[in-house]
Amino acid sequence: MLTFRYSGLGDASSGGTIQAEDRADAMRTLARQGIIATSLEAATESRPKASRVMPVKVASILVRSRAKRPTISRSDLTSFVREIATALEAGLPLMQSLRTVRRQAAGRALPVILDFLIDRVEAGVPLHQAAKEYGPPFDDMTVGMFRAADASGRNAEVLHQLADLLDRSVELKREVIGATVYPMIVAGLISISVVVLITFVLPRLMAPIAGQPGVPLPFPTRVLLGIAAFVTGWWWAIVIAAAGAIIGWRRWIAIPQNRLFFHLTLLRVPILGNLLRDVAVARFTRTLGTLVSAGIPILQALRVVRDTLGNAAMMSAIDDVQERVTTGSSLADPLERSGFFPPLLIQIVNIGERSGRLEPMLMHAATAFDRQVNTSLKIFTKALPPILLIVMGLVAGFVLLGILLPLLELQSTIGG
Repeated sequence: MLTFRYSGLGDASSGGTIQAEDRADAMRTLARQGIIATSLEAATESRPKASRVMPVKVASILVRSRAKRPTISRSDLTSFVREIATALEAGLPLMQSLRTVRRQAAGRALPVILDFLIDRVEAGVPLHQAAKEYGPPFDDMTVGMFRAADASGRNAEVLHQLADLLDRSVELKREVIGATVYPMIVAGLISISVVVLITFVLPRLMAPIAGQPGVPLPFPTRVLLGIAAFVTGWWWAIVIAAAGAIIGWRRWIAIPQNRLFFHLTLLRVPILGNLLRDVAVARFTRTLGTLVSAGIPILQALRVVRDTLGNAAMMSAIDDVQERVTTGSSLADPLERSGFFPPLLIQIVNIGERSGRLEPMLMHAATAFDRQVNTSLKIFTKALPPILLIVMGLVAGFVLLGILLPLLELQSTIGG
Protein backbone atom coordinates (compact mmCIF):
# COMPACT_ATOMS: atom_id res chain seq x y z
CA MET A 1 0.00 0.00 0.00
CA LEU A 2 1.15 3.52 -0.78
CA THR A 3 0.45 6.72 1.12
CA PHE A 4 -0.82 9.75 -0.82
CA ARG A 5 -1.22 13.34 0.26
CA TYR A 6 -4.30 15.04 -1.14
CA SER A 7 -6.23 18.26 -1.05
CA GLY A 8 -9.82 18.29 -2.19
CA LEU A 9 -13.32 19.63 -2.08
CA GLY A 10 -16.19 17.99 -0.22
CA ASP A 11 -17.96 17.63 3.06
CA ALA A 12 -15.57 15.09 4.52
CA SER A 13 -12.28 16.95 4.45
CA SER A 14 -10.24 19.57 2.67
CA GLY A 15 -6.98 17.65 2.81
CA GLY A 16 -5.04 14.84 4.40
CA THR A 17 -3.47 11.49 3.58
CA ILE A 18 -4.90 8.26 2.26
CA GLN A 19 -3.54 4.77 1.67
CA ALA A 20 -4.20 3.01 -1.62
CA GLU A 21 -2.63 0.52 -3.99
CA ASP A 22 -1.97 3.15 -6.65
CA ARG A 23 -2.96 6.65 -7.70
CA ALA A 24 -6.13 5.60 -9.50
CA ASP A 25 -7.28 3.56 -6.47
CA ALA A 26 -6.71 6.62 -4.28
CA MET A 27 -8.84 8.73 -6.61
CA ARG A 28 -11.66 6.19 -6.51
CA THR A 29 -11.52 5.95 -2.72
CA LEU A 30 -11.72 9.72 -2.34
CA ALA A 31 -14.63 9.86 -4.78
CA ARG A 32 -16.54 7.28 -2.75
CA GLN A 33 -16.01 9.49 0.30
CA GLY A 34 -17.52 12.45 -1.54
CA ILE A 35 -14.18 14.26 -1.97
CA ILE A 36 -13.19 15.79 -5.30
CA ALA A 37 -9.38 15.68 -5.34
CA THR A 38 -7.72 18.86 -6.59
CA SER A 39 -4.19 17.53 -6.03
CA LEU A 40 -2.82 14.09 -5.25
CA GLU A 41 0.84 13.25 -4.63
CA ALA A 42 2.65 10.22 -3.28
CA ALA A 43 3.84 10.99 0.23
CA THR A 44 7.05 9.02 -0.26
CA GLU A 45 7.46 9.94 -3.90
CA SER A 46 10.96 11.02 -4.78
CA ARG A 47 12.03 11.76 -8.28
CA PRO A 48 15.57 12.06 -9.53
CA LYS A 49 16.59 15.62 -10.13
CA ALA A 50 17.36 16.61 -13.66
CA SER A 51 21.01 16.98 -14.40
CA ARG A 52 22.18 20.54 -14.87
CA VAL A 53 24.67 19.37 -17.46
CA MET A 54 22.82 18.98 -20.72
CA PRO A 55 24.19 16.98 -23.65
CA VAL A 56 25.37 19.08 -26.58
CA LYS A 57 22.85 17.47 -28.96
CA VAL A 58 19.94 18.22 -26.61
CA ALA A 59 21.16 21.75 -25.92
CA SER A 60 21.30 22.47 -29.64
CA ILE A 61 17.71 21.31 -30.00
CA LEU A 62 16.54 23.35 -27.02
CA VAL A 63 18.01 26.64 -28.26
CA ARG A 64 16.19 26.31 -31.56
CA SER A 65 12.67 27.62 -31.85
CA ARG A 66 9.99 25.02 -31.29
CA ALA A 67 8.47 25.99 -34.63
CA LYS A 68 11.60 24.70 -36.38
CA ARG A 69 11.67 21.35 -34.62
CA PRO A 70 10.45 18.43 -36.71
CA THR A 71 7.08 17.07 -35.74
CA ILE A 72 4.86 14.14 -36.71
CA SER A 73 1.21 13.72 -37.57
CA ARG A 74 -1.47 12.66 -35.13
CA SER A 75 -1.62 9.17 -36.62
CA ASP A 76 2.17 8.77 -36.34
CA LEU A 77 2.00 9.95 -32.73
CA THR A 78 -0.65 7.29 -32.07
CA SER A 79 1.62 4.56 -33.47
CA PHE A 80 4.57 5.90 -31.48
CA VAL A 81 2.65 5.88 -28.18
CA ARG A 82 1.25 2.41 -28.86
CA GLU A 83 4.73 1.01 -29.61
CA ILE A 84 6.05 2.44 -26.34
CA ALA A 85 3.06 0.98 -24.46
CA THR A 86 3.58 -2.43 -26.06
CA ALA A 87 7.26 -2.47 -25.14
CA LEU A 88 6.44 -1.51 -21.53
CA GLU A 89 3.72 -4.16 -21.43
CA ALA A 90 6.33 -6.73 -22.46
CA GLY A 91 8.29 -5.90 -19.30
CA LEU A 92 10.96 -3.60 -20.74
CA PRO A 93 12.04 -0.57 -18.70
CA LEU A 94 11.22 2.85 -20.09
CA MET A 95 14.72 3.62 -21.36
CA GLN A 96 15.01 0.26 -23.10
CA SER A 97 11.54 0.73 -24.59
CA LEU A 98 12.51 4.12 -26.01
CA ARG A 99 15.73 2.71 -27.47
CA THR A 100 13.86 -0.26 -28.96
CA VAL A 101 11.40 2.04 -30.71
CA ARG A 102 14.28 4.30 -31.79
CA ARG A 103 16.05 1.44 -33.59
CA GLN A 104 13.06 0.87 -35.85
CA ALA A 105 11.98 4.51 -36.20
CA ALA A 106 11.52 5.63 -39.80
CA GLY A 107 11.27 9.03 -41.41
CA ARG A 108 13.03 12.27 -40.58
CA ALA A 109 11.14 13.60 -37.55
CA LEU A 110 10.58 10.57 -35.32
CA PRO A 111 14.30 9.70 -34.82
CA VAL A 112 14.97 13.32 -33.80
CA ILE A 113 12.08 13.26 -31.32
CA LEU A 114 13.20 9.95 -29.82
CA ASP A 115 16.82 11.10 -29.55
CA PHE A 116 15.63 14.14 -27.60
CA LEU A 117 13.43 12.08 -25.28
CA ILE A 118 16.15 9.48 -24.68
CA ASP A 119 18.78 12.12 -23.84
CA ARG A 120 16.46 13.96 -21.45
CA VAL A 121 15.25 10.80 -19.70
CA GLU A 122 18.86 9.64 -19.34
CA ALA A 123 19.59 12.97 -17.67
CA GLY A 124 16.95 12.18 -15.04
CA VAL A 125 14.03 14.14 -16.48
CA PRO A 126 10.61 12.41 -16.36
CA LEU A 127 9.10 11.48 -19.71
CA HIS A 128 6.24 13.97 -19.43
CA GLN A 129 8.64 16.83 -18.75
CA ALA A 130 10.84 15.83 -21.69
CA ALA A 131 7.80 15.74 -23.96
CA LYS A 132 6.69 19.16 -22.72
CA GLU A 133 10.16 20.59 -23.37
CA TYR A 134 10.09 19.32 -26.94
CA GLY A 135 6.70 20.81 -27.77
CA PRO A 136 4.56 19.70 -30.75
CA PRO A 137 3.42 17.02 -31.42
CA PHE A 138 3.07 16.58 -27.64
CA ASP A 139 0.05 18.66 -26.62
CA ASP A 140 -1.33 19.20 -23.11
CA MET A 141 -3.40 16.03 -23.24
CA THR A 142 -0.42 13.87 -24.23
CA VAL A 143 1.84 15.45 -21.61
CA GLY A 144 -0.87 15.02 -18.97
CA MET A 145 -1.25 11.33 -19.80
CA PHE A 146 2.53 10.86 -19.67
CA ARG A 147 2.47 12.50 -16.23
CA ALA A 148 -0.33 10.20 -15.13
CA ALA A 149 1.63 7.18 -16.35
CA ASP A 150 4.69 8.27 -14.34
CA ALA A 151 2.66 8.98 -11.20
CA SER A 152 0.40 5.93 -11.23
CA GLY A 153 3.06 3.35 -12.04
CA ARG A 154 0.73 1.81 -14.66
CA ASN A 155 2.73 3.06 -17.63
CA ALA A 156 1.65 0.45 -20.15
CA GLU A 157 -2.06 0.66 -19.29
CA VAL A 158 -2.19 4.47 -19.32
CA LEU A 159 -0.23 4.75 -22.57
CA HIS A 160 -2.55 2.23 -24.21
CA GLN A 161 -5.46 4.42 -23.09
CA LEU A 162 -3.71 7.45 -24.61
CA ALA A 163 -3.15 5.58 -27.87
CA ASP A 164 -6.84 4.64 -28.02
CA LEU A 165 -7.80 8.26 -27.36
CA LEU A 166 -5.49 9.56 -30.10
CA ASP A 167 -6.68 6.85 -32.48
CA ARG A 168 -10.32 7.85 -31.96
CA SER A 169 -9.42 11.50 -32.56
CA VAL A 170 -7.71 10.64 -35.85
CA GLU A 171 -10.60 8.41 -36.90
CA LEU A 172 -13.16 11.14 -36.20
CA LYS A 173 -11.17 13.69 -38.17
CA ARG A 174 -10.96 11.32 -41.12
CA GLU A 175 -14.71 10.71 -40.97
CA VAL A 176 -15.44 14.44 -41.08
CA ILE A 177 -13.03 15.04 -43.96
CA GLY A 178 -14.31 12.05 -45.90
CA ALA A 179 -17.90 13.13 -45.42
CA THR A 180 -17.29 16.64 -46.76
CA VAL A 181 -15.05 15.82 -49.73
CA TYR A 182 -17.85 15.04 -52.19
CA PRO A 183 -19.98 18.13 -51.41
CA MET A 184 -16.92 20.36 -51.64
CA ILE A 185 -15.96 18.87 -55.02
CA VAL A 186 -19.50 19.45 -56.34
CA ALA A 187 -19.54 23.02 -55.07
CA GLY A 188 -16.09 23.68 -56.54
CA LEU A 189 -17.02 22.36 -59.98
CA ILE A 190 -20.23 24.39 -60.09
CA SER A 191 -18.37 27.52 -58.97
CA ILE A 192 -15.74 27.09 -61.68
CA SER A 193 -18.46 26.58 -64.30
CA VAL A 194 -20.26 29.76 -63.23
CA VAL A 195 -17.03 31.79 -63.29
CA VAL A 196 -16.18 30.55 -66.79
CA LEU A 197 -19.69 31.34 -68.05
CA ILE A 198 -19.71 34.84 -66.61
CA THR A 199 -16.14 35.79 -67.50
CA PHE A 200 -15.64 34.25 -70.94
CA VAL A 201 -18.85 32.88 -72.48
CA LEU A 202 -21.39 35.57 -71.61
CA PRO A 203 -19.50 38.66 -72.91
CA ARG A 204 -18.79 37.00 -76.29
CA LEU A 205 -22.36 35.75 -76.59
CA MET A 206 -23.90 39.11 -75.71
CA ALA A 207 -21.60 41.27 -77.85
CA PRO A 208 -23.69 40.93 -81.05
CA ILE A 209 -26.98 41.36 -79.17
CA ALA A 210 -25.80 44.46 -77.29
CA GLY A 211 -25.17 46.18 -80.63
CA GLN A 212 -28.70 45.62 -81.91
CA PRO A 213 -30.88 48.76 -81.76
CA GLY A 214 -34.12 48.42 -79.89
CA VAL A 215 -33.04 45.34 -77.98
CA PRO A 216 -32.65 46.35 -74.33
CA LEU A 217 -30.63 43.99 -72.15
CA PRO A 218 -32.56 42.46 -69.20
CA PHE A 219 -31.52 43.19 -65.64
CA PRO A 220 -29.82 39.79 -65.01
CA THR A 221 -27.76 40.25 -68.18
CA ARG A 222 -26.66 43.76 -67.21
CA VAL A 223 -25.63 42.52 -63.75
CA LEU A 224 -23.61 39.64 -65.18
CA LEU A 225 -21.93 41.83 -67.81
CA GLY A 226 -21.02 44.32 -65.08
CA ILE A 227 -19.49 41.53 -63.00
CA ALA A 228 -17.56 40.24 -66.04
CA ALA A 229 -16.24 43.72 -66.85
CA PHE A 230 -15.18 44.29 -63.24
CA VAL A 231 -13.39 40.93 -63.01
CA THR A 232 -11.62 41.45 -66.35
CA GLY A 233 -10.50 45.00 -65.60
CA TRP A 234 -9.80 44.76 -61.88
CA TRP A 235 -8.64 41.17 -61.38
CA TRP A 236 -5.44 42.38 -59.73
CA ALA A 237 -7.45 44.37 -57.18
CA ILE A 238 -9.55 41.28 -56.46
CA VAL A 239 -6.38 39.24 -55.81
CA ILE A 240 -5.02 41.92 -53.46
CA ALA A 241 -8.37 42.23 -51.69
CA ALA A 242 -8.58 38.44 -51.25
CA ALA A 243 -5.07 38.32 -49.78
CA GLY A 244 -5.90 41.24 -47.49
CA ALA A 245 -9.12 39.53 -46.41
CA ILE A 246 -7.23 36.35 -45.50
CA ILE A 247 -4.63 38.28 -43.48
CA GLY A 248 -7.33 40.39 -41.84
CA TRP A 249 -9.37 37.31 -40.96
CA ARG A 250 -6.41 35.63 -39.33
CA ARG A 251 -5.69 38.71 -37.24
CA TRP A 252 -9.35 39.15 -36.35
CA ILE A 253 -9.87 35.53 -35.34
CA ALA A 254 -6.64 35.61 -33.27
CA ILE A 255 -8.34 38.01 -30.82
CA PRO A 256 -9.92 35.86 -28.05
CA GLN A 257 -13.20 37.80 -27.93
CA ASN A 258 -13.66 37.56 -31.70
CA ARG A 259 -12.83 33.85 -31.73
CA LEU A 260 -15.32 33.27 -28.91
CA PHE A 261 -18.04 35.13 -30.85
CA PHE A 262 -17.31 33.21 -34.07
CA HIS A 263 -17.30 29.78 -32.40
CA LEU A 264 -20.49 30.60 -30.50
CA THR A 265 -22.10 31.58 -33.81
CA LEU A 266 -21.01 28.26 -35.35
CA LEU A 267 -22.70 26.36 -32.53
CA ARG A 268 -25.97 28.16 -33.37
CA VAL A 269 -25.91 27.20 -37.06
CA PRO A 270 -28.52 24.50 -37.77
CA ILE A 271 -27.13 21.00 -38.41
CA LEU A 272 -23.50 22.19 -38.35
CA GLY A 273 -23.80 23.44 -34.77
CA ASN A 274 -25.22 20.10 -33.61
CA LEU A 275 -22.34 18.24 -35.25
CA LEU A 276 -19.67 20.49 -33.71
CA ARG A 277 -21.28 20.25 -30.28
CA ASP A 278 -21.62 16.45 -30.46
CA VAL A 279 -17.97 16.08 -31.52
CA ALA A 280 -16.79 18.30 -28.63
CA VAL A 281 -19.01 16.50 -26.08
CA ALA A 282 -17.78 13.07 -27.22
CA ARG A 283 -14.16 14.24 -27.03
CA PHE A 284 -14.75 15.82 -23.62
CA THR A 285 -16.37 12.67 -22.20
CA ARG A 286 -13.77 10.20 -23.46
CA THR A 287 -10.78 12.38 -22.59
CA LEU A 288 -12.05 13.19 -19.10
CA GLY A 289 -12.88 9.54 -18.43
CA THR A 290 -9.44 8.44 -19.59
CA LEU A 291 -7.63 11.06 -17.50
CA VAL A 292 -9.65 10.36 -14.34
CA SER A 293 -9.17 6.60 -14.70
CA ALA A 294 -5.42 7.25 -15.01
CA GLY A 295 -5.45 8.92 -11.58
CA ILE A 296 -5.28 12.60 -12.60
CA PRO A 297 -7.15 14.94 -10.18
CA ILE A 298 -10.37 16.38 -11.56
CA LEU A 299 -9.17 20.01 -11.81
CA GLN A 300 -6.00 19.03 -13.63
CA ALA A 301 -8.03 16.75 -15.91
CA LEU A 302 -10.41 19.60 -16.72
CA ARG A 303 -7.47 21.83 -17.65
CA VAL A 304 -6.20 19.18 -20.04
CA VAL A 305 -9.64 18.45 -21.49
CA ARG A 306 -10.29 22.15 -22.06
CA ASP A 307 -7.52 22.40 -24.67
CA THR A 308 -8.83 19.42 -26.65
CA LEU A 309 -12.35 20.72 -27.37
CA GLY A 310 -11.45 22.92 -30.36
CA ASN A 311 -14.24 25.44 -29.69
CA ALA A 312 -13.60 28.67 -27.77
CA ALA A 313 -17.19 28.88 -26.48
CA MET A 314 -17.06 25.42 -24.93
CA MET A 315 -13.53 26.05 -23.64
CA SER A 316 -14.87 29.15 -21.87
CA ALA A 317 -17.62 26.99 -20.36
CA ILE A 318 -14.98 24.58 -19.00
CA ASP A 319 -13.15 27.55 -17.45
CA ASP A 320 -16.34 28.39 -15.58
CA VAL A 321 -16.71 24.74 -14.54
CA GLN A 322 -13.18 24.78 -13.10
CA GLU A 323 -13.88 27.93 -11.09
CA ARG A 324 -17.10 26.52 -9.62
CA VAL A 325 -15.50 23.16 -8.79
CA THR A 326 -12.67 25.02 -7.04
CA THR A 327 -15.21 26.81 -4.84
CA GLY A 328 -16.79 23.52 -3.79
CA SER A 329 -19.46 22.92 -6.41
CA SER A 330 -20.02 19.50 -7.91
CA LEU A 331 -18.98 18.86 -11.51
CA ALA A 332 -22.53 18.28 -12.80
CA ASP A 333 -24.02 21.64 -11.74
CA PRO A 334 -21.74 24.00 -13.73
CA LEU A 335 -21.87 21.65 -16.72
CA GLU A 336 -25.65 21.96 -16.69
CA ARG A 337 -25.54 25.76 -16.32
CA SER A 338 -23.29 26.14 -19.38
CA GLY A 339 -26.06 24.91 -21.68
CA PHE A 340 -23.62 23.18 -24.05
CA PHE A 341 -23.72 19.69 -22.57
CA PRO A 342 -26.63 17.25 -23.04
CA PRO A 343 -28.83 16.18 -20.11
CA LEU A 344 -27.63 12.57 -20.45
CA LEU A 345 -24.04 13.60 -19.71
CA ILE A 346 -25.15 15.76 -16.77
CA GLN A 347 -27.06 12.84 -15.28
CA ILE A 348 -24.16 10.42 -15.79
CA VAL A 349 -21.68 12.81 -14.15
CA ASN A 350 -24.06 13.40 -11.25
CA ILE A 351 -24.56 9.67 -10.64
CA GLY A 352 -20.84 8.97 -11.12
CA GLU A 353 -19.86 11.58 -8.53
CA ARG A 354 -22.35 10.25 -5.98
CA SER A 355 -21.43 6.60 -6.49
CA GLY A 356 -17.65 7.07 -6.79
CA ARG A 357 -17.66 5.40 -10.23
CA LEU A 358 -17.19 8.50 -12.36
CA GLU A 359 -14.49 7.14 -14.68
CA PRO A 360 -16.22 3.90 -15.84
CA MET A 361 -19.51 5.73 -16.34
CA LEU A 362 -17.75 8.41 -18.41
CA MET A 363 -16.14 5.76 -20.61
CA HIS A 364 -19.51 4.05 -21.18
CA ALA A 365 -21.08 7.42 -21.96
CA ALA A 366 -18.26 8.19 -24.41
CA THR A 367 -19.24 5.17 -26.49
CA ALA A 368 -22.85 6.41 -26.61
CA PHE A 369 -21.76 9.90 -27.61
CA ASP A 370 -19.50 8.48 -30.31
CA ARG A 371 -22.60 6.87 -31.81
CA GLN A 372 -24.37 10.22 -31.55
CA VAL A 373 -21.48 11.83 -33.45
CA ASN A 374 -21.85 9.25 -36.21
CA THR A 375 -25.58 10.02 -36.39
CA SER A 376 -25.00 13.78 -36.53
CA LEU A 377 -22.29 13.25 -39.14
CA LYS A 378 -24.66 11.25 -41.33
CA ILE A 379 -27.35 13.95 -41.02
CA PHE A 380 -24.81 16.63 -41.90
CA THR A 381 -23.48 14.75 -44.93
CA LYS A 382 -27.00 13.99 -46.14
CA ALA A 383 -28.17 17.59 -45.75
CA LEU A 384 -25.09 19.39 -47.08
CA PRO A 385 -25.18 18.24 -50.76
CA PRO A 386 -28.84 19.28 -51.32
CA ILE A 387 -28.20 22.64 -49.66
CA LEU A 388 -25.15 23.25 -51.82
CA LEU A 389 -26.99 22.12 -54.95
CA ILE A 390 -29.90 24.46 -54.18
CA VAL A 391 -27.60 27.44 -53.67
CA MET A 392 -25.48 26.70 -56.71
CA GLY A 393 -28.64 25.94 -58.71
CA LEU A 394 -30.00 29.40 -57.91
CA VAL A 395 -26.72 30.95 -59.03
CA ALA A 396 -26.64 28.88 -62.22
CA GLY A 397 -30.30 29.71 -62.89
CA PHE A 398 -29.55 33.43 -62.61
CA VAL A 399 -26.69 33.02 -65.09
CA LEU A 400 -28.92 31.10 -67.51
CA LEU A 401 -31.55 33.83 -67.25
CA GLY A 402 -28.91 36.38 -68.11
CA ILE A 403 -28.07 34.39 -71.25
CA LEU A 404 -31.52 33.26 -72.38
CA LEU A 405 -33.57 36.43 -71.78
CA PRO A 406 -31.66 38.56 -74.36
CA LEU A 407 -31.93 35.76 -76.90
CA LEU A 408 -35.70 35.62 -76.37
CA GLU A 409 -35.93 39.43 -76.62
CA LEU A 410 -33.95 39.35 -79.87
CA GLN A 411 -36.12 36.58 -81.26
CA SER A 412 -39.32 38.46 -80.45
CA THR A 413 -37.93 41.65 -81.97
CA ILE A 414 -36.89 39.88 -85.21
CA GLY A 415 -40.22 38.01 -85.35
CA GLY A 416 -42.15 41.23 -84.85
